[in-house]
Amino acid sequence: MTGPVFASGRDLRALAGIVSADRGEPPAQGMAPSLLTDLLALVRCDHLVFQGVDGSRQRNWFTQFMPAEASDGWYYAAAFWEHYWSSLHDSYRDRSGDLRSVIKVSDFYSARQWRNTGMYRDCCRPDGVEHKLSLCLPAGPGPIAGPGRTLRLAFLRGPGPDFCERDRDLLTVLRPHLHQAYLDAERRRHPAPPLTARHWDLLHLLAAGHTNAQIARRLGISEGTVRTHLEHIYRLLGVSSRAAAVTRAFTGPSGLTPPDPRPGPTPARPRIHRTGLSPPPATAGLSLHSRS
Repeated sequence: MTGPVFASGRDLRALAGIVSADRGEPPAQGMAPSLLTDLLALVRCDHLVFQGVDGSRQRNWFTQFMPAEASDGWYYAAAFWEHYWSSLHDSYRDRSGDLRSVIKVSDFYSARQWRNTGMYRDCCRPDGVEHKLSLCLPAGPGPIAGPGRTLRLAFLRGPGPDFCERDRDLLTVLRPHLHQAYLDAERRRHPAPPLTARHWDLLHLLAAGHTNAQIARRLGISEGTVRTHLEHIYRLLGVSSRAAAVTRAFTGPSGLTPPDPRPGPTPARPRIHRTGLSPPPATAGLSLHSRS
């Protein structure tokens, strides 16, 4: 369900405004209400729902509605989970593993088929919902990650025209930025404890691709001590792998800040030959080109 993405200049300016806006302190869960309000204006719909969905345990760990008053007497959780796996649209993420595609109900059903489903009959028709456009984000990294856990953003419309390809394209472009906005909010809600200078030494070497044995030699410690330090780092950062630890530690302005002035292990001194300093090694995989 992927293909070329198109957006007008006006839409691109709207996207830039959504991405660059300062949202202030995040709510206890989910994303800033102002961000959801901007999305509601970008993709015309009657309601917008942002949820943390746990397909394995058949429950939601948070739900946000926009407009906020739409939550009064709305959403039939028991009926939703009763029909979840039989709904091709709603269970698509768990069945396929595809978290990237922006999908519509009409990708799976004709109008007649949709109205004959239990999901429509018990969950959508009571609230006048005829059309759904859905975007999915990974739940992690962090404490909320787990098997079957995803973040779902659903745009809901009543009778009338279905969502168009322009709507799908805009959300496809915006999706990675929405994921980053959610991760930034999670970091502000759950700041990591400060790491020691030794932890940062290890993280810089991890980022450079060194093995445990190489790290041990560089720092003058045993491999067992390296493993112990890594276990502490994983626990402090709420991750479970080397790659996740590096990503968590070096993620820009909302990530962690290495201590200054000790950003990592002291680099080896350059070798001196009779003809002078040895040339620096070539940087693999890094080149600069100008575009005509």
